[in-house]
Amino acid sequence: MKKRVIVGLSGGVDSSVTAYLLKEQGYEVIGLFMKNWHDDSVTISDDCPWLDDSNDAMLVAEKLGIPFQTVDLSTQYKERIVDYMFNEYEKGRTPNPDVLCNREIKFDVFMKIALDLGADYVATGHYCRKGTLIENGKETYKLLAGKDNNKDQSYFLCQLSQEQLAKAIFPIGELQKPEVRAIAAEADLITADKKDSQGLCFIGKVRLPEFLQQKLKPKQGQIIEIPELFSEYTDTRNNFSSKVEELEYLSRKINYSETDGEIVGTHQGAHYFTKGQRKGLSVGGKVEPLFVIDTDVDTNTIYTGQGKKHPGLYKRALFVTNEELHWVREDLQLLSGGTLEVSARIRYRQALEKATLHKVDAGLYVEFENKQSAITEGQFVAWYLEDELVGSGVIS
Repeated sequence: MKKRVIVGLSGGVDSSVTAYLLKEQGYEVIGLFMKNWHDDSVTISDDCPWLDDSNDAMLVAEKLGIPFQTVDLSTQYKERIVDYMFNEYEKGRTPNPDVLCNREIKFDVFMKIALDLGADYVATGHYCRKGTLIENGKETYKLLAGKDNNKDQSYFLCQLSQEQLAKAIFPIGELQKPEVRAIAAEADLITADKKDSQGLCFIGKVRLPEFLQQKLKPKQGQIIEIPELFSEYTDTRNNFSSKVEELEYLSRKINYSETDGEIVGTHQGAHYFTKGQRKGLSVGGKVEPLFVIDTDVDTNTIYTGQGKKHPGLYKRALFVTNEELHWVREDLQLLSGGTLEVSARIRYRQALEKATLHKVDAGLYVEFENKQSAITEGQFVAWYLEDELVGSGVIS
């Protein structure tokens, strides 16, 4: 019996080549297109219209001679991704819907549908790889970075579990993007030259303010500029009674008040802005551009600093609570008091940075060797041992 693989065909080149390669390898392949979004009012519609995508996916399936169907997951997508996003922005955090979409939709709702259809595996067009360790007859799965450093998407899969990895296949993880396009062209697939979709997982480019305004109403507030010599930045403590006290200090959130700087403008809602953001502030007349260093959704205030070297943007450490801590490699998780030297990143495409994990009773500190710019609450930190992603968590 051939093994049955269900491919999430998105209408892009990566998933098209995934289906093609699996068919070449002798699997029984079925293509499924996920329809996750109906509301075109907030999408920049030329950029990722789902109708065109589903059509392209269907044409690829036809070309490959594999069965194809569309599944409507818009209800689950709204509940698990969109509502979560609104909720996080409302709290003043910045969510990462792509990481959530992989954990909650592609490798949960979609995977369950695939398994109900008798699939042995689910395949996606992610640039990452899967390894297997066998110890005492027990299989442990490794989530490895894609061979194409420029396209590696392991970060987006940082919340996957052993159960999800067990059923996942990533056929293009060993390839470079140009190789994927060349395979698509050689196989005469309609998606060979199609440009990569941008924006929210499956929705496409969204006008974020309009998207958020559906639920979070505009409300005028003040933009405050904090000077570089603000007292909290110049207070460099180095006498700590314990390592935990030092980590608490390094990861602390500075609580700014409106009297700490000068009013330089107004905005239409603190929850539309995120740390490190430069665009959309509309404040001129400064030597260097302003960057958001913090937002306060309770007082509806945005705190900014001049230039990308502003000390308010940088921190050495961050904290993840136990509730939001996840180990892909459960066998490697730390016990309280344990430490582990890793490489870590706090956003997709960021180069890996040397860091040390410190497990405490309440959660986990990630202490970086170098200060990091715009560590943002609600985003994911992921840590690696060489090219293996072993765990992740939501920055608190």
